Amino acid sequence: MTKTIRLTMAQALSRFMTHQMTEIDGRKVPIFGGVWAIFGHGNVAGLGEALYQVRDELPTYRAHNEQAMAHAAIGFAKASFRRRFMAATSSIGPGATNMVTAAALAHVNRLPLLLLPGDVFANRAPDPVLQQVEGFGDGTTSANDCFKPVSRYFDRITRPEQIIPALNRAMQVLTDPADCGPVTLALCQDVQAEAFDYPEAFFAERLWMPRRPQPDARELDAAVAALKAAKKPVIIAGGGVLYAEATETLKSFAEKHGVPVMETQAGKSSLPHDHPLNMGSVGVTGSSASNLLAEQADLVLAVGSRLQDFTTGSWALFQAEGMKIIGLNAQVFDAGKHSGLPLVADAKAGLEALDSRLGDWRAPDAWVSTAKSAKADWLEAAKAVTDPTNALPSDAQVIGAVHRARGSGAILVCASGGLPGELHKLWPAGQPGSYHLDYGFSTMGYEIAGGLGVKIARPDDDVIVMLGDGSYMMLNSEIATSVMLGKKLTIVVLDNRGFGCINRLQMATGGANFNNLLKDALHEEMPEIDFAAHAASMGAVARRVSSIAELERALKEAEADTRTSVVVIDTDPLISTEAGGHWWDVAVPEVSVRPTVNAARAEYEKKRKAQHLVN
Repeated sequence: MTKTIRLTMAQALSRFMTHQMTEIDGRKVPIFGGVWAIFGHGNVAGLGEALYQVRDELPTYRAHNEQAMAHAAIGFAKASFRRRFMAATSSIGPGATNMVTAAALAHVNRLPLLLLPGDVFANRAPDPVLQQVEGFGDGTTSANDCFKPVSRYFDRITRPEQIIPALNRAMQVLTDPADCGPVTLALCQDVQAEAFDYPEAFFAERLWMPRRPQPDARELDAAVAALKAAKKPVIIAGGGVLYAEATETLKSFAEKHGVPVMETQAGKSSLPHDHPLNMGSVGVTGSSASNLLAEQADLVLAVGSRLQDFTTGSWALFQAEGMKIIGLNAQVFDAGKHSGLPLVADAKAGLEALDSRLGDWRAPDAWVSTAKSAKADWLEAAKAVTDPTNALPSDAQVIGAVHRARGSGAILVCASGGLPGELHKLWPAGQPGSYHLDYGFSTMGYEIAGGLGVKIARPDDDVIVMLGDGSYMMLNSEIATSVMLGKKLTIVVLDNRGFGCINRLQMATGGANFNNLLKDALHEEMPEIDFAAHAASMGAVARRVSSIAELERALKEAEADTRTSVVVIDTDPLISTEAGGHWWDVAVPEVSVRPTVNAARAEYEKKRKAQHLVN
């Protein structure tokens, strides 16, 4: 007879989570790093009580905002290279819908996240319950249906026994290299409290190890032939290189075969910035070295990249006639993009297979020389824009100061605005994972919460968060959480008094300065926001500085702080690095009464002719 144990659905869920393990560096560890929870009527009685019972095995973290706590969970998973992850639970209603943005972020960036929003009553006795969204033509609708398009797997638990197959499916998705992404299990609040006789075997310890799919023989043949025929090959390193723990394999491959490497936002830090074959960032926010090579390349080996428009310059970057793409990716959807030659495999396994078959083949020496010369030119240009001047600082100069003060050993966290473009070009990343950006969904507000998740995953590392005043205003509450948890962050706030990045884009597309900078928005009185005082009110050590020299001193002082430090500096909203970069397809109005817009449209049409929609 099957042995059973009588538990509520929520108790079964919590107990199951405590028995899921993984192995890292030969050591068995829990795969769940904890649960973020903001309790409400839809989860406090059921899941809240269940989490209390396992609090010594599965820590529960309290946050101040549901979107932020899910961002923290994502930061933890990304910093753990997807080997470990967290869950986040909310009540029904706004608590649940607050997490939809984070779900989309995880979905776009292929990151594991278990979302456990409360849901309506399955028995419908109290309908409509507080915060219930009613569909007039569909009695099964709830607010949690918003999660469906941004979840890799979605389920609504309307009976206690349904949690058994749902959790097994959830774990498959959360640990799968191809389908990895957010899982949403909407938990009907009455069902959370209902009991069932669960098989004891359901709670047996299970070890989840990363799957490494090997390449198909015919796809490998085609990829090897294409590489051997190439005269000007390049590698684009995406986030998949880091998640597959393939950084050393990539380094060896590039060195043995003489292929220059360029990095996406997600893939930056795949090679140390000072490696002679690391050309730096590629695409719209690319270095002059990477983009020079990309324009000439006759073959692109895209490793673990989804080839989004910032990487490809809206598919106008690659200009060589007959250029081919090899898509080495665990996900077939990404591997075959833009009529590429798919090589569906784990990044590490795929590179090893290619290396074995290529033998002593190397790219021509002249191509490697071109790459090294281009990199030397780029390093000079980068130094010129990061060195301090006496003017109101640029983002680039702040980046230079942060690096001089804290070095490449720090983990740099950012997400949106103008900073990601400047950091992608200019931040000298050191060890793998030291550059932590959300630029897939480019989520304003991710920065501080994501940084907190990074610090929980990497408690001994120096975690530096950089963000603008716009992002700070959108979501800063987890400064208080970081202080409460004793997880020290160093946060650098660049105050350009508005949305400087999008204002520059507005100007570049012929638009008037309108509604982006505070001075150009509708107002009767300009706000004077004291970000340092605000951060101090949440318990941080706060400093406001007025120059690059003061910033460097403040950052060095902050190293000795025992809790989160916030340093604020005013910056110029109009300056961005002109060196490097590439055109980006942002549609300009075809008809306008403003001459500047018409001129921008003419330039836009000219640039669009370089796009290659099909190879």
